[in-house]
Amino acid sequence: MATDWHRLRVLADQQRDLLTRRQCLAAGMSAHAVEWRVTSGRWVAVQHGVYLTRPGRDDWVTRATAALLRCSSGEPVADAALRGRSAAFLWGLVAVAPPAVEVVVPQRRQVRTGAGIRVRRSMRWDDLVDERAWPWRTTVAATVLDVGTSGSAIDAVALAARAVQKELVSAAELRRELRARGGHRHSAVMGLALADVAAGAQSGAELLYLRDVERAHGLPRSVSQSPSDLGRRRWHDHEYTAYRLVVEVDGRLGHEQWSDRVRDGRRDRLLLGQGRTTTRVFWNDVAVTPCQTAHDIAAILGARGWSGTARPCRRHGCAVGVGPWAARGWTEPGSLSG
Repeated sequence: MATDWHRLRVLADQQRDLLTRRQCLAAGMSAHAVEWRVTSGRWVAVQHGVYLTRPGRDDWVTRATAALLRCSSGEPVADAALRGRSAAFLWGLVAVAPPAVEVVVPQRRQVRTGAGIRVRRSMRWDDLVDERAWPWRTTVAATVLDVGTSGSAIDAVALAARAVQKELVSAAELRRELRARGGHRHSAVMGLALADVAAGAQSGAELLYLRDVERAHGLPRSVSQSPSDLGRRRWHDHEYTAYRLVVEVDGRLGHEQWSDRVRDGRRDRLLLGQGRTTTRVFWNDVAVTPCQTAHDIAAILGARGWSGTARPCRRHGCAVGVGPWAARGWTEPGSLSG
């Protein structure tokens, strides 16, 4: 049987210059010919039975593809897929590739793992895998929820918001996947947060603002991602339209760039020209001292016509409603717990 080199070239092009032993034999190569290419250095074995046909390529995606081929049966349909942070990296949801390659296979399969590969079996295989994406990987919804189990609730919600913001998945799809699982480490928080994501919140800090500042303290409901035309279309995190107050939530944990400060300052001035006031809150304000932040926002809203009253939340020592300073919109010295 003559070797079908065209078929092998097509496969290698699709698989980042990788071929499996099974593919080579199916295309007519002899076992001796395969071994000769490896021992001569023309090919490099990167996993058991998986060969790099152009030595020198050593990027993470190639290694992950090799791990996937190692775990696949060789059938034309997907029966192994990248999962967890491996899938998240390919979807562009995390910036750093994981050291180990995570793979999921159907429950019925028994797979021998290779170096640097972690395999999990699943009974929900048909619902988990996006066969249109190569390398095969779990759907965005499944990936978000898988990764979300390994960190805090805030991290899980922020990842979900990022996926929706990138238009990789809808909040409705995430809610369906959450229900289908029947349980998740952060299911209660995720269920509530996804409703806010659907309403337009786009980051973990924004979601904390809605939950722990606005809602927990009985502030008026803001409009998430409200638009304005300031030379070009811009979007604001939260706006209390009736009181012409815009709250921008900056969840960046690092130092902001000078260009960011210039841009934000100009946007604030343009809004003032329209009679709209901007106030900015940061990660610490919503994650560490949400009660104090609610106290401050309530004072601003009151000065702009809100006749309501913020209420203390369930946190011990909530800063809202503490002492005569609170009624005037000032903070009593020493009452910054919250």
